[in-house]
Amino acid sequence: MEQSYVFMTDSDSDLLYSIADERRIPVVRMPYTLDGEEYLDDNGRTGVERRFFRRMREGATPSTSLLPTEAYIEYFEPILKQRDLLFIAFSSQMSATLENAREARLQLLEKYPGRKFTIVDTLSISGPMTLLVLGAHDLYLQGKSMDEVAQWVMDNRMRAQTWMTVGDLKYLARGGRISPTSAVFGTMLDIKPIICLGRGGKMDAVDKVRGRRRTLKAIVERTAENIEHPENQTLIILHGDVPEDAEELAGMLRERIPNLRDIRIQIVGPVIGSHCGPGTLASVFMGKERAY
Repeated sequence: MEQSYVFMTDSDSDLLYSIADERRIPVVRMPYTLDGEEYLDDNGRTGVERRFFRRMREGATPSTSLLPTEAYIEYFEPILKQRDLLFIAFSSQMSATLENAREARLQLLEKYPGRKFTIVDTLSISGPMTLLVLGAHDLYLQGKSMDEVAQWVMDNRMRAQTWMTVGDLKYLARGGRISPTSAVFGTMLDIKPIICLGRGGKMDAVDKVRGRRRTLKAIVERTAENIEHPENQTLIILHGDVPEDAEELAGMLRERIPNLRDIRIQIVGPVIGSHCGPGTLASVFMGKERAY
């Protein structure tokens, strides 16, 4: 039975295009600029990710920008002409773009007063948001109401976790998360941050580890401490064009959590990659409520 409303999300979820296509989930495409040209993130459809990270290694400085209200209206209005809409959005605490989506909602509800249009702030991004989108969409496919699906996301968004590190501290410095001086000395001493998705919906550095191998071990231990019901989960490993490191992390996780049902490895998309850079590694799963 077809639902009375449409379930929609945005590309900052890093939801693979193949999954979105299979489930018929419409996706709002977020913009990024590389080498002076603007593109829309297509979640792997055209396979641009490796070239994107190669250009970053060569010195390119990509950037991201807000999607304007008018663009959101172009995505939303064709749906609202016919059906209600549930939009699962990435964290309002990482960008002001959600305010533009909310403004588009207000304008469209004035035009279509009989429609119901709900926007849910996941306080997540990338892999953790993918897990929330997929969990919510399972309920959508079961015929649950818009309110029930939206409430599930609200109830579970603090359980969507990621533990990650970056390959080069300069990208954190560029984004203002650490000082340029800290980036220089951290690089010299081979100190890597351990970063998690915090309760406030931002990426927070919570620890520092010296050496790549110790960093991977720290991510594995944080995952083991926080994951719940691993036998029912597909854990996601995200990487910034370091597939060998991702495979190594996968092996370490399988050894540490032997009852883990499955692991999916995927490359980070260009919008998220613009801020974390090549060499990023992350473990993504549903677990205990975020502690930080």
